[in-house]
Amino acid sequence: MSDPRLREVAVRLAGELALSKDPGRLMRQWREKLGIQQMKLASEMGISPSVLSDYEGGRRKAPGSQFIKKYISTLVRIDRERGVLAGSRAVGEAPDAILSIGEFREPRPVSDVVRALSLDVLTGEDQLDRLLYGYTVLDSIRTIYALSGSEFYRIFGSTTERVLVFTKVVMGRSPLVAVRVSQLKPRMVVIHGPERVDPLSVDLAKRERLVMALARGEVREIIERLSSLR
Repeated sequence: MSDPRLREVAVRLAGELALSKDPGRLMRQWREKLGIQQMKLASEMGISPSVLSDYEGGRRKAPGSQFIKKYISTLVRIDRERGVLAGSRAVGEAPDAILSIGEFREPRPVSDVVRALSLDVLTGEDQLDRLLYGYTVLDSIRTIYALSGSEFYRIFGSTTERVLVFTKVVMGRSPLVAVRVSQLKPRMVVIHGPERVDPLSVDLAKRERLVMALARGEVREIIERLSSLR
C-alpha cells in the first residue's frame, strides 16, 4: 500500500476492529459507509457471501488477524476508485468543522448523554435506552458550507450509531435538513444555541426516527462532558 494516507487509515481501521467488542457490526458499518455490496466484498476477498454475512451478523467468533488484514486491504482496494478513504484526512487531523470526535470504550445509552449534557429531549423519548458508540461535535455553519462528499462522511467516525452535536445553531433547521438528505444517519442529534427551535427540524427528526435534543451552556463544557464518557 504505497499511499501513506491509505496506510494510516488502514492501521487505524485495524486497531479499531481488533479492539471492538462488536467487530461484526463495525465491519458492516464500514462496508455500508463505503457503499460496497456484501457480495462484491466477499468475492474480492475470495470467501463466500454467507461467511462474510456470518461475521457481520456476529454469528462467528471475532475475526483473526489474517482475516482482518485481508478484509481491510480488500476494502481499500475496492475503494481506490471512489477515493473515500484516500480523501479522508490523517487520523487526528479533523477539518475545522469538526470540533471534537471520539468513540466510547463501552456503548453508552442515550440516557447517559442526556444526563451528562443536561439536555432537553425534543423527540425520541422512547429511544433513550438505545446505545451510542461515539460522538462528534460540529460547528454547524462550517459543516453545512465546508464539508461535502467524503469529507462529510468523516463526521460519523467509525460508526453511525453516535450522537452528532451541532453548535452555533440559529433555529435547528439546517442541521436536520443535512441529516435528512445524507445516506448515513446518526442515532441522535443535539442542537446547541437556539433560543427557539424550528418545529420543522423536530418534525424531520421524528420522520427519521432520531433522538433530538437541545443543549445549553458552553461548547467547551459540552466537549469535556462527552469526553468524560469515553
